Amino acid sequence: MKRKPDASSLRSVLGQRDHDPDNREETNSRKIRVISRAASILRVLEGQSNGLTLGQIAKRVALPRSTVQRITDALGEEGFLIAASPSGGLRLGPALISIAASAKIDIVEFAHPTLLRLARETGETVDLSVLDHDKIVFVDQVPGTHRLRAASAVGVSFPLHSSSAGKVMLAALPEPQLNRFRKLLKFTPVTRYTLTSWEELNREIRRAHTEGVAFDREETTIGLCSVSAALRFPGGELAAVAIPAPTQRFALLERSLARRLKASCQALQNEIDRRYGKTE
Repeated sequence: MKRKPDASSLRSVLGQRDHDPDNREETNSRKIRVISRAASILRVLEGQSNGLTLGQIAKRVALPRSTVQRITDALGEEGFLIAASPSGGLRLGPALISIAASAKIDIVEFAHPTLLRLARETGETVDLSVLDHDKIVFVDQVPGTHRLRAASAVGVSFPLHSSSAGKVMLAALPEPQLNRFRKLLKFTPVTRYTLTSWEELNREIRRAHTEGVAFDREETTIGLCSVSAALRFPGGELAAVAIPAPTQRFALLERSLARRLKASCQALQNEIDRRYGKTE
Protein backbone atom coordinates (compact mmCIF):
# COMPACT_ATOMS: atom_id res chain seq x y z
CA MET A 1 0.00 0.00 0.00
CA LYS A 2 1.37 3.35 -1.03
CA ARG A 3 1.88 6.05 1.61
CA LYS A 4 -0.39 9.08 1.24
CA PRO A 5 1.71 12.18 0.51
CA ASP A 6 1.51 15.00 3.05
CA ALA A 7 0.27 18.49 2.23
CA SER A 8 3.69 19.91 1.46
CA SER A 9 4.43 17.08 -0.95
CA LEU A 10 1.15 17.67 -2.69
CA ARG A 11 1.93 21.37 -3.12
CA SER A 12 5.28 20.44 -4.58
CA VAL A 13 3.76 17.96 -7.00
CA LEU A 14 1.03 20.36 -8.04
CA GLY A 15 3.58 23.09 -8.60
CA GLN A 16 5.62 20.83 -10.87
CA ARG A 17 2.84 19.08 -12.77
CA ASP A 18 0.08 21.66 -13.03
CA HIS A 19 -0.21 22.48 -16.73
CA ASP A 20 -3.44 24.47 -16.47
CA PRO A 21 -2.73 27.77 -18.32
CA ASP A 22 -5.23 29.69 -16.16
CA ASN A 23 -3.55 28.53 -12.95
CA ARG A 24 -0.11 29.38 -14.30
CA GLU A 25 -1.27 32.84 -15.31
CA GLU A 26 -2.80 33.45 -11.87
CA THR A 27 0.40 32.26 -10.15
CA ASN A 28 2.60 34.47 -12.32
CA SER A 29 0.36 37.45 -11.67
CA ARG A 30 0.59 36.86 -7.93
CA LYS A 31 4.39 36.65 -8.07
CA ILE A 32 4.62 39.88 -10.04
CA ARG A 33 2.36 41.59 -7.51
CA VAL A 34 4.60 40.49 -4.63
CA ILE A 35 7.71 41.76 -6.43
CA SER A 36 6.02 45.09 -7.07
CA ARG A 37 5.04 45.41 -3.42
CA ALA A 38 8.55 44.53 -2.26
CA ALA A 39 9.98 47.20 -4.57
CA SER A 40 7.54 49.75 -3.15
CA ILE A 41 8.67 48.94 0.38
CA LEU A 42 12.33 49.31 -0.55
CA ARG A 43 11.62 52.67 -2.21
CA VAL A 44 9.84 54.16 0.81
CA LEU A 45 12.84 53.21 2.96
CA GLU A 46 15.26 55.01 0.65
CA GLY A 47 16.91 57.86 2.52
CA GLN A 48 15.37 56.78 5.85
CA SER A 49 18.58 56.36 7.84
CA ASN A 50 16.63 56.02 11.09
CA GLY A 51 14.26 53.50 9.54
CA LEU A 52 10.48 53.20 9.61
CA THR A 53 8.14 51.05 11.68
CA LEU A 54 5.92 48.41 10.07
CA GLY A 55 2.93 50.69 10.61
CA GLN A 56 4.64 53.62 8.89
CA ILE A 57 5.67 51.44 5.95
CA ALA A 58 2.17 49.97 5.63
CA LYS A 59 0.65 53.44 5.58
CA ARG A 60 3.05 54.75 2.93
CA VAL A 61 2.64 51.79 0.58
CA ALA A 62 -1.11 51.48 1.28
CA LEU A 63 -0.95 47.78 2.20
CA PRO A 64 -2.21 45.80 5.20
CA ARG A 65 0.32 45.55 8.02
CA SER A 66 0.20 41.73 7.84
CA THR A 67 1.17 41.82 4.15
CA VAL A 68 4.02 44.21 4.87
CA GLN A 69 5.18 41.95 7.71
CA ARG A 70 5.42 38.91 5.41
CA ILE A 71 7.30 40.82 2.70
CA THR A 72 9.71 42.54 5.09
CA ASP A 73 10.46 39.24 6.81
CA ALA A 74 11.45 37.77 3.44
CA LEU A 75 13.52 40.83 2.53
CA GLY A 76 15.22 40.66 5.91
CA GLU A 77 16.22 37.02 5.39
CA GLU A 78 17.99 38.10 2.18
CA GLY A 79 19.80 40.99 3.88
CA PHE A 80 17.85 43.64 1.98
CA LEU A 81 16.40 45.00 5.25
CA ILE A 82 17.85 45.19 8.76
CA ALA A 83 16.67 46.44 12.12
CA ALA A 84 17.06 50.21 12.40
CA SER A 85 17.57 50.09 16.17
CA PRO A 86 17.23 47.68 19.08
CA SER A 87 13.82 49.18 19.83
CA GLY A 88 12.37 48.44 16.40
CA GLY A 89 11.94 49.78 12.90
CA LEU A 90 13.53 48.71 9.61
CA ARG A 91 16.00 50.27 7.21
CA LEU A 92 17.74 49.22 4.01
CA GLY A 93 20.30 46.46 4.50
CA PRO A 94 23.89 45.88 3.33
CA ALA A 95 22.94 43.35 0.65
CA LEU A 96 21.67 46.24 -1.48
CA ILE A 97 25.11 47.87 -1.59
CA SER A 98 26.71 45.19 -3.76
CA ILE A 99 23.65 45.13 -6.02
CA ALA A 100 23.75 48.91 -6.42
CA ALA A 101 27.46 48.80 -7.21
CA SER A 102 26.86 46.20 -9.91
CA ALA A 103 24.01 48.22 -11.42
CA LYS A 104 25.88 51.53 -11.39
CA ILE A 105 26.56 52.67 -14.94
CA ASP A 106 29.63 54.49 -16.17
CA ILE A 107 28.40 58.08 -16.39
CA VAL A 108 31.30 59.22 -18.58
CA GLU A 109 30.95 56.35 -21.05
CA PHE A 110 27.20 56.79 -21.28
CA ALA A 111 27.25 60.58 -21.79
CA HIS A 112 30.33 60.87 -24.02
CA PRO A 113 28.51 60.41 -27.37
CA THR A 114 26.22 63.32 -26.47
CA LEU A 115 29.25 65.50 -25.67
CA LEU A 116 30.82 64.58 -29.02
CA ARG A 117 27.66 65.40 -30.93
CA LEU A 118 27.17 68.76 -29.20
CA ALA A 119 30.80 69.75 -29.77
CA ARG A 120 30.49 68.83 -33.45
CA GLU A 121 27.20 70.71 -33.89
CA THR A 122 28.22 73.87 -32.02
CA GLY A 123 31.98 74.01 -32.51
CA GLU A 124 32.26 74.75 -28.78
CA THR A 125 33.90 72.81 -25.96
CA VAL A 126 31.49 70.57 -24.04
CA ASP A 127 32.08 69.47 -20.44
CA LEU A 128 30.62 66.79 -18.18
CA SER A 129 30.79 67.32 -14.42
CA VAL A 130 29.44 65.64 -11.29
CA LEU A 131 28.37 66.91 -7.91
CA ASP A 132 30.99 66.46 -5.19
CA HIS A 133 29.87 67.92 -1.84
CA ASP A 134 30.18 71.72 -2.21
CA LYS A 135 31.79 71.74 -5.66
CA ILE A 136 31.58 70.32 -9.16
CA VAL A 137 34.31 68.17 -10.68
CA PHE A 138 34.98 67.81 -14.40
CA VAL A 139 34.98 64.15 -15.41
CA ASP A 140 34.98 64.47 -19.21
CA GLN A 141 35.50 67.10 -21.90
CA VAL A 142 35.35 67.31 -25.69
CA PRO A 143 37.31 70.34 -27.03
CA GLY A 144 35.67 72.72 -29.49
CA THR A 145 36.98 73.53 -32.94
CA HIS A 146 37.31 77.33 -32.56
CA ARG A 147 40.81 78.75 -32.14
CA LEU A 148 39.60 80.70 -29.12
CA ARG A 149 37.84 78.18 -26.90
CA ALA A 150 37.36 77.17 -23.28
CA ALA A 151 39.46 74.35 -21.86
CA SER A 152 39.76 72.84 -18.38
CA ALA A 153 41.49 69.63 -17.37
CA VAL A 154 39.49 66.62 -16.25
CA GLY A 155 39.61 66.50 -12.44
CA VAL A 156 39.49 70.27 -11.98
CA SER A 157 36.81 71.49 -9.58
CA PHE A 158 34.76 74.70 -9.36
CA PRO A 159 32.38 76.12 -6.73
CA LEU A 160 28.69 75.29 -7.00
CA HIS A 161 27.53 78.88 -6.57
CA SER A 162 29.60 80.34 -9.42
CA SER A 163 29.30 77.62 -12.07
CA SER A 164 26.38 76.94 -14.38
CA ALA A 165 26.80 73.19 -13.76
CA GLY A 166 26.63 73.72 -10.01
CA LYS A 167 23.50 75.84 -10.25
CA VAL A 168 21.62 73.44 -12.49
CA MET A 169 22.49 70.43 -10.31
CA LEU A 170 21.32 72.33 -7.24
CA ALA A 171 18.07 73.01 -9.10
CA ALA A 172 17.66 69.25 -9.66
CA LEU A 173 17.90 68.42 -5.95
CA PRO A 174 14.83 67.69 -3.81
CA GLU A 175 14.02 70.56 -1.45
CA PRO A 176 15.31 68.85 1.74
CA GLN A 177 18.70 68.20 0.12
CA LEU A 178 18.84 71.70 -1.33
CA ASN A 179 18.21 73.21 2.08
CA ARG A 180 21.32 71.48 3.45
CA PHE A 181 23.45 73.58 1.12
CA ARG A 182 22.33 76.75 2.87
CA LYS A 183 24.87 76.02 5.61
CA LEU A 184 27.39 74.25 3.38
CA LEU A 185 28.05 76.95 0.77
CA LYS A 186 30.53 79.71 1.69
CA PHE A 187 29.93 82.06 -1.30
CA THR A 188 33.58 82.93 -1.71
CA PRO A 189 33.88 85.51 -4.56
CA VAL A 190 35.76 84.16 -7.56
CA THR A 191 35.27 87.18 -9.86
CA ARG A 192 33.50 90.50 -9.44
CA TYR A 193 30.37 88.87 -10.92
CA THR A 194 30.21 85.90 -8.51
CA LEU A 195 27.01 85.53 -6.51
CA THR A 196 27.67 86.22 -2.84
CA SER A 197 24.43 85.30 -1.04
CA TRP A 198 21.91 82.49 -0.82
CA GLU A 199 19.15 84.88 -1.92
CA GLU A 200 20.93 85.60 -5.22
CA LEU A 201 21.76 81.95 -5.79
CA ASN A 202 18.24 80.83 -4.93
CA ARG A 203 16.83 83.10 -7.64
CA GLU A 204 19.16 81.44 -10.15
CA ILE A 205 18.22 77.98 -8.89
CA ARG A 206 14.50 78.68 -9.26
CA ARG A 207 15.04 80.03 -12.76
CA ALA A 208 17.07 76.93 -13.68
CA HIS A 209 14.35 74.69 -12.26
CA THR A 210 11.80 76.41 -14.52
CA GLU A 211 13.92 76.77 -17.67
CA GLY A 212 15.89 73.52 -17.46
CA VAL A 213 19.25 75.28 -17.91
CA ALA A 214 21.50 77.51 -15.80
CA PHE A 215 24.08 80.13 -16.74
CA ASP A 216 27.49 81.30 -15.58
CA ARG A 217 28.08 84.85 -16.80
CA GLU A 218 31.77 85.42 -16.02
CA GLU A 219 31.09 84.32 -12.44
CA THR A 220 33.90 81.73 -12.48
CA THR A 221 36.30 83.15 -15.06
CA ILE A 222 36.39 86.63 -16.55
CA GLY A 223 35.95 86.37 -20.32
CA LEU A 224 34.06 83.05 -20.19
CA CYS A 225 30.35 82.23 -19.92
CA SER A 226 28.58 78.89 -19.97
CA VAL A 227 25.19 77.18 -20.02
CA SER A 228 24.46 73.81 -18.35
CA ALA A 229 21.72 71.19 -18.15
CA ALA A 230 21.44 68.46 -15.52
CA LEU A 231 21.20 64.67 -15.81
CA ARG A 232 20.03 62.20 -13.17
CA PHE A 233 21.33 58.63 -13.28
CA PRO A 234 19.73 55.45 -11.85
CA GLY A 235 21.64 55.50 -8.57
CA GLY A 236 20.56 59.06 -7.94
CA GLU A 237 23.87 60.50 -9.13
CA LEU A 238 23.66 63.99 -10.58
CA ALA A 239 25.72 65.18 -13.52
CA ALA A 240 25.66 68.24 -15.75
CA VAL A 241 26.62 68.90 -19.33
CA ALA A 242 27.99 72.40 -19.93
CA ILE A 243 28.89 74.44 -23.00
CA PRO A 244 31.40 77.19 -22.12
CA ALA A 245 32.46 79.85 -24.61
CA PRO A 246 34.24 83.22 -24.70
CA THR A 247 31.87 85.94 -23.50
CA GLN A 248 31.55 87.83 -26.79
CA ARG A 249 30.69 84.73 -28.81
CA PHE A 250 28.46 83.36 -26.05
CA ALA A 251 26.36 86.53 -26.04
CA LEU A 252 25.58 86.02 -29.73
CA LEU A 253 24.88 82.27 -29.46
CA GLU A 254 23.34 82.02 -25.98
CA ARG A 255 19.81 81.08 -27.03
CA SER A 256 20.95 78.64 -29.69
CA LEU A 257 23.42 76.91 -27.36
CA ALA A 258 20.83 76.66 -24.58
CA ARG A 259 18.23 75.21 -26.95
CA ARG A 260 20.61 72.59 -28.40
CA LEU A 261 21.93 71.63 -24.97
CA LYS A 262 18.49 71.27 -23.43
CA ALA A 263 17.22 69.12 -26.30
CA SER A 264 20.31 66.87 -26.25
CA CYS A 265 20.23 66.37 -22.49
CA GLN A 266 16.50 65.65 -22.52
CA ALA A 267 17.06 62.99 -25.19
CA LEU A 268 19.89 61.51 -23.12
CA GLN A 269 17.76 61.57 -19.95
CA ASN A 270 14.95 59.81 -21.79
CA GLU A 271 17.40 57.11 -22.86
CA ILE A 272 18.67 56.71 -19.28
CA ASP A 273 15.10 56.41 -17.97
CA ARG A 274 14.14 53.97 -20.72
CA ARG A 275 17.08 51.66 -20.10
CA TYR A 276 17.42 51.82 -16.34
CA GLY A 277 14.14 53.15 -14.99
CA LYS A 278 13.25 56.67 -13.95
CA THR A 279 14.75 58.00 -10.71
CA GLU A 280 12.60 60.54 -8.89
